[in-house]
Amino acid sequence: MRMDRNDNSMLRWAVAVGDVMLLNIILLAFLLLWPDVVPPYFHRCTKITAICFNFSLIAGELLLRPIIHQRTIRTEDMLLHVFQLVAIHSLLAFIIVRLLCDGGGFFRFLCIFTFTEYILFALERFCMKRVLHYYRLSGRNLRQVLFVGNDIAVTQLYDQLLANPGTGYKALGYYSDEPIQQEPYGMLSHPPLLHLGTTKELFGMLESTDAEKKLKVDDIFCSLSHDESETIVHLMQCCDNQLIHFYYVPRMFGNYQLQLKPMMLGEFMLFTNHQEPLRRMGNKFIKRSFDIVMSSIVCLCLLPLIPIIALIIKLQSPGPIFFTQLRTGLNGKSFRCYKFRSMHMNAESDTLQASANDPRKFAFGDFMRRTNIDELPQFFNVLIGNMSVVGPRPHMLRHTEIYGKLIDKYMVRHFYKPGITGHAQVTGFRGETRELWQMEERIKRDIWYIENWSIWLDLSIIWRTVLTIFVHDKHAY
Repeated sequence: MRMDRNDNSMLRWAVAVGDVMLLNIILLAFLLLWPDVVPPYFHRCTKITAICFNFSLIAGELLLRPIIHQRTIRTEDMLLHVFQLVAIHSLLAFIIVRLLCDGGGFFRFLCIFTFTEYILFALERFCMKRVLHYYRLSGRNLRQVLFVGNDIAVTQLYDQLLANPGTGYKALGYYSDEPIQQEPYGMLSHPPLLHLGTTKELFGMLESTDAEKKLKVDDIFCSLSHDESETIVHLMQCCDNQLIHFYYVPRMFGNYQLQLKPMMLGEFMLFTNHQEPLRRMGNKFIKRSFDIVMSSIVCLCLLPLIPIIALIIKLQSPGPIFFTQLRTGLNGKSFRCYKFRSMHMNAESDTLQASANDPRKFAFGDFMRRTNIDELPQFFNVLIGNMSVVGPRPHMLRHTEIYGKLIDKYMVRHFYKPGITGHAQVTGFRGETRELWQMEERIKRDIWYIENWSIWLDLSIIWRTVLTIFVHDKHAY
């Protein structure tokens, strides 16, 4: 089944109608179950109020079209979209009803109502997403896709598209003059990618006037060399004529893939191998404002605790209260990172990572490390500006020197400020890195975070970090 505009329109209409129905259920529930919360004006002019709220929501739906139908939508993008919709709806409803309302209590009601609406709209989206997932698993709402080229990037994209069957992609196979050198093995959840023929045979099917021989496909993913520019252009022309969506897949260079993203420089479109949301001024402002507010609150709360923690440290291990160490920060520049001292004074602190049963740790220091208490002074680093609450963890200078030579893209993690916690730390790559692959996986996650930053992602990482205080992380030592 082809997924055309009518399919998208039907899905968007279903979401919009569901939102309107849910809105009216919420309004009715407030009026019947919590009449004391509802402003007196709502009871006197229920119909007018309902019309205003419905009109505001419809306006919001027109401004922000639903995105639930997108096949690879991320959870944080979906939650952000719901937040934007609810914010627009609440603002419009507040303005309209406030002009008509001659009583009080509306602001308090709107705050409670908005929170309730956001939670229920988000749950509605999750339910719809699950229904759509099973609908596609049943073989409906599918997109037929073909691959062109024999680069290993083809198999990697194939694995990624079909890793989650609920996205609704059905790969028919690939066309190339030579089969892929590394035999496509596929993932356990789907069969190997089939070699269907040469590019000449592909063009024969694309240009065929015979309805039975005509290629029935929705998307073509091409990974041919730029040396074959005439073939690529010809393929794009055929796709346009047949109403097939064309996508160019960057080729692999050894084990390195050029993941190029478009950007504008004046009137010219350029392509960069790294896209950083935090280069945008608005995102920088949001990130830094959040850092200042959160670090200020934590630092104020920390001040009365410092004497107590200092006393316990002194009783268990002679030496300074704080441990300061030069670490690699933004743009590769070093800075002094602050922590509560959790180890006895030793000569290996700048070269040797802590291990599970490290004899250098004293009892309270071990407790602090397991509960992240030792990291709290780094909120002063955040307040100063050389760290962020969330970001790639700063490494010792010695490790930067070593891993910078061993791991490709290692230095990319320094395009942004280091953080107290990070995406790698909450996805199982915290603590000691005994083997090189562990550090490589950490770097991949750090780079993914930099290229996919959002305030919602930060909040998710912070929440998962807080949970480790109550649910012990086996990698925390």
